[in-house]
Amino acid sequence: MNISKRLSLAQIKRQALLDAGIPPKSYGKKKASQVMPNKKKQLASRKQKHKIQNQKTNNLTIKKKFIMTKLITIIAMFVASIVSAQTQFDQGMKKALQTWKDGNSKEAVAQLERIASVEKTNWLPNYYVAFITTTQAFGEKDKTKMESLLKTAQKAQDVCNELAQDNPEILVMQAMIHTAWIVYDPMTNGQRLSGDVMYILNKAYKIAPENPRVVFQKASFEKGMAQYFGQDTKSMCAQIEKAIELFATFKPESALHPSWGLDRAQEEVKACK
Repeated sequence: MNISKRLSLAQIKRQALLDAGIPPKSYGKKKASQVMPNKKKQLASRKQKHKIQNQKTNNLTIKKKFIMTKLITIIAMFVASIVSAQTQFDQGMKKALQTWKDGNSKEAVAQLERIASVEKTNWLPNYYVAFITTTQAFGEKDKTKMESLLKTAQKAQDVCNELAQDNPEILVMQAMIHTAWIVYDPMTNGQRLSGDVMYILNKAYKIAPENPRVVFQKASFEKGMAQYFGQDTKSMCAQIEKAIELFATFKPESALHPSWGLDRAQEEVKACK
């Protein structure tokens, strides 16, 4: 067998270098000189990768900041528009109610109807249309005008009923409209609507037994019924006194929400004594 075949590959390379006149030490230095450039290239490549990665990270951070800034701006604009709309609504409502307090009910109703045409999901404008016209109807002697006022009241009330069916304030308002119709024609509407009024007021009382308008309207209607049939009214008068006490502690949801009734309760309790 040929002896060269038994030599290892390293021995063959070493022998070839020796034959070429390259000493073993030079061979080692050449190998090292070949390895160093490769390490430098790898290091440079890693640095470039890190640089690219950092640049991508920075770009992503900038993009996120831009999106967040834009989102915050949109939210801020949206909130500002809501606040502005609420301010306009509050100002319009206060103006209309002041117009009514100044004695111009017709203009006040017109203003409230304009607000209601814009604020379609808010029951307050229609509530006050119903309240003002019903209050007028109770003091109107002309049957034709009274009928017109109550129809306007019921039209506005129908919207309230759809928006907040189980709201005790709205229930009280519906009971007041029915009561006004009974006053309009006691013989025809008394029997037809009295049961409805009691049903509505009892429903409101179950929902809000501490609402002074609920307690007062319920006691006032029951007192009127008792007087009509010649019955004792002491228990109803006690409830009216309770309502007066509740007025002192009741807090409306806002400055625009119903707060009326104390003066009426005070006047009615005088008739009990």
